[in-house]
Amino acid sequence: MIDDIRRDAEARMRKTVDAMRDEMSRIRTGRASTALLDHLSVDYYGAPTPLNRVATVAVADARTLTIQPWEKSSMEAIEKAILESDLGLNPVTAGAVMRVALPPMTEERRRELGKMVRREGENGRVAVRNIRRDAIHTARELLKEKEISQDQEKRAESALQALTDQYIAAIDGVVADKEKEVTEVQ
Repeated sequence: MIDDIRRDAEARMRKTVDAMRDEMSRIRTGRASTALLDHLSVDYYGAPTPLNRVATVAVADARTLTIQPWEKSSMEAIEKAILESDLGLNPVTAGAVMRVALPPMTEERRRELGKMVRREGENGRVAVRNIRRDAIHTARELLKEKEISQDQEKRAESALQALTDQYIAAIDGVVADKEKEVTEVQ
């Protein structure tokens, strides 16, 4: 029973770290990355459709993304989606290919992105702590129902704390890497 609680908590903590890494990949660093546009939806024949399902997105160079729609008629909808996003990007259409140049980042924007990275990291740490709290609560419920002994409950708490420390350290590592990446002047 205790092992089930620990395995469940570990799986949920792993998913939290993975979700945070995914969220961090969307934060612009000045380098071109296709992940920057992954969350955009395009109005495609009246239905919101992910950009990567209506076009090919590729990295042309360190500061340029290229978007090649599968249907030329969707070019305008893609351009509109990029302009309306909060990314601050201006696409330029050249024939059948759209180029999105990433502007150089200012020092103020770097500080702002650093704050955003730290905030995401704190959200991840809070989520991991909440998972620990839920798992400890479950163990205490089992103790109340006399399904486990007090010693087993204490061992479960210390194992969950060790797991929490491990995943918080992983989150701190991800935050430190992303913060370094964001503040690095290219």
